[in-house]
Amino acid sequence: MGFYRARMLTIIGATLEDACGDDPGFLCETVFDVTDSEFLAELAEFLLHPAKVLLILLAAWIIVRVVRRLIDRGIDSLIDRQLDQDVEAAAAVDDPEDADPNRLEALAVRAMRKAERTAIQAERARRRSETLGLVLKSIAALTIYTIAAFMAIAEFGVNLGPLIASAGIVGIALGFGAQSLVKDFLSGIFMLIEDQFGVGDVIDVGDAAGVVEAVSLRTTLIRDVHGTLWHVPNGEIARVANKSQEWARAVLDIEVAYDTDLQHAMTVIKRVADAVWREAPPNATILEEPEIWGVENFAASAIAIRLAVKVEPGEQWATSREIRRRLKAAFDEERIEIPFPQRTVWVHEVTEEPAKPSHTSEADLQFQPKAAPEGG
Repeated sequence: MGFYRARMLTIIGATLEDACGDDPGFLCETVFDVTDSEFLAELAEFLLHPAKVLLILLAAWIIVRVVRRLIDRGIDSLIDRQLDQDVEAAAAVDDPEDADPNRLEALAVRAMRKAERTAIQAERARRRSETLGLVLKSIAALTIYTIAAFMAIAEFGVNLGPLIASAGIVGIALGFGAQSLVKDFLSGIFMLIEDQFGVGDVIDVGDAAGVVEAVSLRTTLIRDVHGTLWHVPNGEIARVANKSQEWARAVLDIEVAYDTDLQHAMTVIKRVADAVWREAPPNATILEEPEIWGVENFAASAIAIRLAVKVEPGEQWATSREIRRRLKAAFDEERIEIPFPQRTVWVHEVTEEPAKPSHTSEADLQFQPKAAPEGG
């Protein structure tokens, strides 16, 4: 009996080793113990690694879905906060109770324009959200699936050391070779997140200034006043002056002659600016009562009086032109001189030619110019 049991243990041990190898896995050994079938144990051992790979890929897919939802929520929250600030700035209107009754119609026009601008801001925020979400979700998915792919390869007994080292070397090479591209890409992402500017804004980036026609993650397209389209890499934009966000200010230095009554001139300038403020003509909408800041400069032939006007974003140029046009007519009516460069010329008439000396004296000779020894 003892010999038979030992013989059976030897047969079972040999069969387990044949089915599962020298180091049997838990699943293979469990299947062999339950079924006593070498084929099923080998089949379980063979299917174990593909099953782990499938589980890894399934887990990666689930993680990607969760990360995408988190990114969507985070970006939506960020955009909502920015949009709320834009809406509050765009929806601020003058209080009709304190306003001039003659301005009620202008206030209605302003309210309509503000509503339009609010809708534009909402659409702009939506597009920015879509772009950011697409970029961040793509980066997250690529990272997660790359890690899952390495884990899946490791399940088949492949040594990951050389692969990781090779990937690191390739990454370093690409980093050095495409560092400008990476810089442009990262700068574009932060520009979108911070909403530094958008399509339709008037910006100045140093070398180029004009209206933004397109914004991508790599470049920004700017159309200047001459119609030239500038392609500016985002990584080269060190600073941005946005001239069309929330509100703008038209600053006019109006020059009058030195003999002008400054108080009278300031009164006329204020009256003209207030008229534009009350009428609110198209593309020249003044948000607050115009301010006279006083004498700004003493020029060569004029005194400059500074007028400051807070206007709708992007309307500072049209407002300045409209005010200047009306000021010319008002100055002509009030006989206020608009100066121009003047010079006083003295004319000296010579009636007789001066007598020429007949000879040169010793005193004149000793002051004749002489060359220096060095030839200077």
